[in-house]
Amino acid sequence: MDDQTKIELEAAAFRRLQQHLMQDRTDVQNIDMMNLTGFCRNCLSRWYQEAANEKGIEMDKAEARETFYGMPFEDWKDKYQTEASDQQKAAFKDSHS
Repeated sequence: MDDQTKIELEAAAFRRLQQHLMQDRTDVQNIDMMNLTGFCRNCLSRWYQEAANEKGIEMDKAEARETFYGMPFEDWKDKYQTEASDQQKAAFKDSHS
């Protein structure tokens, strides 16, 4: 496989992951993702920002989140984010200590 095809396939897989997280499974909370996988939507948006910055593209955290979430982060939180339970918070503390 040539490099360009590999890049295109990786980009397609990323876009599908983004669609899955942003449209198909809005019920899955970031804290649950962090507890189970060690990363969440915010991590993905940060990695996107870091990649842009490495290419000399100025992008701040808010811009990266809006690009990844497809809307301002505050709108996403209002629409989909629920308050973390004590159990979720405890699991987060345990997994990130």
